[in-house]
Amino acid sequence: MSAAPDTPLRGAQVTVTGATGFSGSRLVHRLIERGARVRAIARPGSRVDRLGGLPIDWIRGQVFDDATVAEAVAGAEYIFHLAAAYREARASADTYRRVHVVSTQKLAEAASTSPVLKRFVHVSTIGVHGHIAHPPAVESSPFNPDDEYQRTKAEAETWLRQFAASRGLPLTVLRPCAIYGPGDTRLLKLFRMAARGLFPLLGSGRGLYHLIHVDDLVEVLMLAAVSPKALGEVFIVGNPDSITLEHLGRVAGRALGRQVRVIRLPAWPFFAAAAVCEAVCTPFGVEPPLYRRRVAFYTKDRSFETRKLREVLGYTVRWSNDEGLTETARWYVEQGWISPPR
Repeated sequence: MSAAPDTPLRGAQVTVTGATGFSGSRLVHRLIERGARVRAIARPGSRVDRLGGLPIDWIRGQVFDDATVAEAVAGAEYIFHLAAAYREARASADTYRRVHVVSTQKLAEAASTSPVLKRFVHVSTIGVHGHIAHPPAVESSPFNPDDEYQRTKAEAETWLRQFAASRGLPLTVLRPCAIYGPGDTRLLKLFRMAARGLFPLLGSGRGLYHLIHVDDLVEVLMLAAVSPKALGEVFIVGNPDSITLEHLGRVAGRALGRQVRVIRLPAWPFFAAAAVCEAVCTPFGVEPPLYRRRVAFYTKDRSFETRKLREVLGYTVRWSNDEGLTETARWYVEQGWISPPR
């Protein structure tokens, strides 16, 4: 496994947004291990349990607030911008825009005036590409976002890259694939289905899915901050190989000691039901039990070419898909969220 050098980060002043999230908390742990001095933004009232006891300079405020941003950026040599709005059907378009677009603009504008800034690492998403009609996609593939989360992430990245080019901001952009590993809960429902022995798939079930283990992502983040080769570049961050959801379910089943039976169902009735759920629930601020983005998860291709990560940045992922999924399954069992293998 390639790893970020210790020396450039040791003693450096680092600012992290999204530090209380799954990926952000792992990044902060690793930065402190490497000897960095970490400053982090946390929303008022947000929990910092994952980071309790660590020497972090906490700034309580919103990531799109002028005073908060000014305090966070002051003296920062490296900025890692991971903040993202929770992806919920009831989240407003204004929430997505403020957290993704406005925060990025304010951070970049403040950082561009700093004489000590060495790198601004912006975490976008492969979601900006939307459905990949002719996989695999590469960094230069067109944007085709299909929900408000993806649209605002695309808008933020587009603005930032133009701003950096015009103002000389030392920028690197990362577009992670689906992030997973111990600590993640987004894939928990899929693992629970595998644990029951029945794994329903909507549509053909042959759609491609691309993963990145959180520990690999953290190493890429730190390497992107200090590598001269990363300056001005965009990297899709993912395992070299994509998988199908069916394969994911079978790997999870093996790790949990279950024989998985795949059941294929047509997708269109679920899209129709999801549209009704959203129309009824969203105006009242109620989280729908089913929504179209969740159904689309089963029907879209998300396959990418990650060669640039290896050939330009020089990073080779540590975790294979099967090893990482197996490790994650075991962690779910340890937490008591899934019954242990029989």
